[in-house]
This record gives sequence, structure tokens and C-alpha cells, in this order.
Amino acid sequence: MPDATDLLLDISQAIEIDAAPGDAYRALLRRLTSENNTPDNRPMPMVLEEWPGGRWFRDLDGGQGHLWGFVQVIKPPTLLEVNGPMFMSYAVAGHIQFRLTPISGGVELAMRHRVVGPVEEEHRRGVVFGWEHLLNGVKAMAEN
Repeated sequence: MPDATDLLLDISQAIEIDAAPGDAYRALLRRLTSENNTPDNRPMPMVLEEWPGGRWFRDLDGGQGHLWGFVQVIKPPTLLEVNGPMFMSYAVAGHIQFRLTPISGGVELAMRHRVVGPVEEEHRRGVVFGWEHLLNGVKAMAEN
């Protein structure tokens, strides 16, 4: 039987972006959707319905795909929260928050991903690098 720490995942990361909050927010949305890719640079476009209750999912056409979550909070250009299993196709409860805060010279994009449930070891190992890859992509898009 796993102990409680085996059933929890709590990842926090932040990055400073030399861009206005609105530009960084739009880059975040592009990175989460049409310009999403995997850490090994394979395209993985997603759909985000930009309203409370909207879905965030991978559309594989023909009625096929993967639901990552539902929009819980959306307050452009400062906050986006999604709850759902994200990339885990098994019984977990997950929540991710992207918060953009103006700072001198730009914006800080902070991400926190929390999960309750039996997270598989492969996902536990890869999640830090995966979210770091996403944040770096947002920074590159917003600053160009």
C-alpha cells in the first residue's frame, strides 16, 4: 500500500518574460494550443475553449482525442486554471494554475501543477522537464 506522499505531486515553476502581460498571456495560449509540442519537438496541437467549463483537449479527428481538463478560472491576461488529469490517462485529480504577474521590465509567469492520486513513475520523472519546456516556449514566443 502506498503512503500518502506517493499519492501527491506538487510542482511549482516560474519564469521571467520580457514582454507585456497581454503578450505573454497570448503566447501562453498559443503554446497550450496551436503551437504546442513535446519536449522532443514533435507537434502536439491542442484545443482550449476559453471560457469557464471549457475543455482543454487533444483533437485527433474523427471523434478521437484526449481530454486534459476543464477551464476552472480564466481571467485574461493574469490567470488561467485547469482541472483534470492532464496527460495522465488514469485515476488522478489534477489542477494547474498559470499566473502572470507584472514585474519590472516584463511579467513573471508562475505555474503550479498539483495532483492527487497514484501518479506513475514515468510521469513523476518527466513532469518537471515537460512544464519547464512549456514555460521556455512561452518565453521565446512572447519575446519575439
